[in-house]
Amino acid sequence: MDINGKTALVTGGTEGIGLEIARQLLAKGAKVIVCSRREEPLESARLEGLEAIQADLSTADGCSALAAALSGRPIDMLINNAGMSGNFGPGEPLDLALTDQAIFLNLNAPLHLIGHFLPGLLQRPEAVVVNVTSGLAIAPRSGGPVYCATKAGLRSFTQSLRHNLRGTNVHVIEALPPVVDTAMTRGRVNGKKMSAQGCAAEIVDAIATNAKEANVGMVKLLRLVYSISPALTRRIMIKF
Repeated sequence: MDINGKTALVTGGTEGIGLEIARQLLAKGAKVIVCSRREEPLESARLEGLEAIQADLSTADGCSALAAALSGRPIDMLINNAGMSGNFGPGEPLDLALTDQAIFLNLNAPLHLIGHFLPGLLQRPEAVVVNVTSGLAIAPRSGGPVYCATKAGLRSFTQSLRHNLRGTNVHVIEALPPVVDTAMTRGRVNGKKMSAQGCAAEIVDAIATNAKEANVGMVKLLRLVYSISPALTRRIMIKF
């Protein structure tokens, strides 16, 4: 896709990977719309030249409100990046309210937004849907069961959606980041982490080159090991 002149909607685009994707698309000549529940990061995004809309994507009404706010606007790129961990630790009770919120934000919200925006995307000369999942969608870890489940579900949906939209003008990309240095992973995940800027660069490159998947950073190695032995990969990752 020629990014210059296109309009992109990036959910979760005011921090972390989403903000870096938004910045890099803007630098390539795209008009970029981001959303967040909080006004403070929205104002910071506006100062960088991004269009920013307040939206709570953890509810169906919030997804509908965002679609209504952009009704009639041409959207060429829908980048479903917003997410939360929703994790619980060993021996801790499962917080059902937090679980429901994570399931909706991570899995249902991308489906709702695709449902809202797909008719318009199909009318564009060329368009793309990017669903940001995770390397943990391939093999889960014990420390993040809810997060892993939602990302695996979104991975499955993305693969089916790509097949269903074959032959149309809408290209579907799955982006699978490794552990990235963001607010969500700080204090929760130890070890080496990829920068949000580097992760975003690989996702933006996948958009520009019409890739089917963006296996980002160490996920390339994960995919290789999985192709050799899925069982070994699962045994390694569950302890991660």
